[in-house]
Amino acid sequence: MPVPRFIRLSRRATAQAPTRLAVVAAVACGAAFSLVLAPDLHGLLGAVLAGLAVLIAAIDARYFIIPDELTVTTLVLGLAAAVAREPAGWPEPMLAAASRGLALALMFWVFRASYGWLRGREGIGLGDVKLAGVAGVWLAWPTIPVAIEIAAVAALVTVLIRRSTVGQEIQATTRLPFGLFLAPSIWLGWLVENASLSSISLSWF
Repeated sequence: MPVPRFIRLSRRATAQAPTRLAVVAAVACGAAFSLVLAPDLHGLLGAVLAGLAVLIAAIDARYFIIPDELTVTTLVLGLAAAVAREPAGWPEPMLAAASRGLALALMFWVFRASYGWLRGREGIGLGDVKLAGVAGVWLAWPTIPVAIEIAAVAALVTVLIRRSTVGQEIQATTRLPFGLFLAPSIWLGWLVENASLSSISLSWF
């Protein structure tokens, strides 16, 4: 039986022992934070989100690829998380999450198409467009700009560090795996939202 592509990429992306240890540590820390913040089904889904975000980041960092299997899995879990938050009236939150995901993916696709038309080259990949859809499913509208800004700032800082420490020349055509920054930012946005919800719940006591 052939091994799925995303599993092969995951193994190669974490082939070295230090890298594999760092990935495992990141997944463990993310899962722990999620469960401490929300010790319920929603927290469990957040813990899985943390693991998937780290895996997507590791693969994109090495191969500039975001496997569709991981994107679809994360998106479906996001819909499940929306239902878990409001199980009584589940169709409404699920449809709202799906609508946000579709809208955000469309925004990123328009940006991609416009950039390609103006500059004659690809600005962001389709994998980033799909991952933006995942962000829309998992996060509320007020949190989405925060997550995207975190990803953008992290990417910019990484570029500056490369330029100052490694001496790497940065050009307009220099490739940067945006999924490396956007995937963890989705989980960070989820943390921010749930920290706010926890504060509201505690204020009732």
